[in-house]
Amino acid sequence: MKKVLFGIAALFLTAAIYSFTASEKPTLAKKAISTEPIAGTNIGDLAPEIVMKDINGKEITLSSLRGKMVLIDFWASWCGPCRRENPNVVGAYEKYQKAKFKTAKGFEIYSVSLDQNADAWKAAIKADNLTWKNHVSDLKGWNNAAAALYKVSSIPMSFLIDEKGVIVAKNLRGLELHRQLDMHVKSL
Repeated sequence: MKKVLFGIAALFLTAAIYSFTASEKPTLAKKAISTEPIAGTNIGDLAPEIVMKDINGKEITLSSLRGKMVLIDFWASWCGPCRRENPNVVGAYEKYQKAKFKTAKGFEIYSVSLDQNADAWKAAIKADNLTWKNHVSDLKGWNNAAAALYKVSSIPMSFLIDEKGVIVAKNLRGLELHRQLDMHVKSL
């Protein structure tokens, strides 16, 4: 009799485990094929949020630019290579700010400065004719929170994000910046 009861208990236990496992499989499969990008700094990742103050002390969030193609440009007034690249970034802004994009509604630049001196930062913006309005910094130099979040170890460094906030290219300089933007343009 003990053997029969043990056999029945084992059968019920096996059925219960199979039933629980079978009901969980579709849920696990759904999670595995999710199409939502995860936050990160690789191409295809959702760009991590940046909240930082502009030159007037007003907070500007990166997400406030959703719907547009956005170049996140890490730079500093004291960085020679950054200053030499600025004319190219200005040229891209002038060329693409009024362009018609395939899916985005415009182009913006979100400049993140690794400066510590506000006066030097503001003077470089003016001297290099960086006419866009989204200039931010926490004035902590290499300890900049956004630079840490984006794992920036050298500047200039850039990330191009699409209208959904997904990184589509990074570390763009010279003609490569224009080439990447051209891939998303419908007409100039």
